[in-house]
Amino acid sequence: MTTVGHGIVTVVPDEATVSAGVRSDAASAAAALAQNSRTMNDVIAALKRAGGKELQTQQVSLYPQTDESGKVTGYVAQNTVSAKASIAGAGALVDAAAGAGANTVDGPTLTLSDRDALYRSALKKAVEDARAKALALGEAGGFGVGPVTAVVEQGATDQPVYAPLAAASKAADSTPVEPGTQDVTADVTVSFTIR
Repeated sequence: MTTVGHGIVTVVPDEATVSAGVRSDAASAAAALAQNSRTMNDVIAALKRAGGKELQTQQVSLYPQTDESGKVTGYVAQNTVSAKASIAGAGALVDAAAGAGANTVDGPTLTLSDRDALYRSALKKAVEDARAKALALGEAGGFGVGPVTAVVEQGATDQPVYAPLAAASKAADSTPVEPGTQDVTADVTVSFTIR
C-alpha cells in the first residue's frame, strides 16, 4: 500500500533582506556614474552602520536617455545592493538607506535562518501523516499495516514572504516591518507492507 504524506511547520521568519538602490541622472555617462558611486558608497556605509550584514551588489547599470528623435539627452546610472538583518533590524536598514540617499528600496524579503532543520521537521510530520493515512485505510479495509518498504521525498516548497513597507507617520519613526508567519512544507510518498 502507498500513501502520500504532507507535513507543515509554521514559524515566524527571523531574517530580512532589503535591497537599496540609487538612480542618478547626468549629462554625461562619466558624470552619472561618478555621482551614483558617491551616493551608493554613502548608502553602503549607512547599511553597515545600521547592522546590515552580507551586503551584496545586485545590479550596476549605465545607459543613455534619448528624446523622440533618438538623440541622446543624458545618461542614467543605477546601482542596487542588498543587506541582511534580523526582522527587528529591517526597518533600520530601510531608514538608513533612505537617509543616505537611496531612492529605491525593495523588500524586505523575509526568510528563515534555520530552514534546513525546519524542513527536516516537516519531513517527519509528512511521514507521520502518511502512516496515519495508511492506518485509516487499513482500518476501513480490514487489514493491518506493516513496516515501511519505501519512502520517496517530493520537492520542497516554501516561498519567501514579502512584507509591504508601511509609510512612517513622522520622520522620527522607524519603518515598521511585521514578520507574519511562513510555512515550511514537505511531501513524501510512503509504501507499507500489508498484513
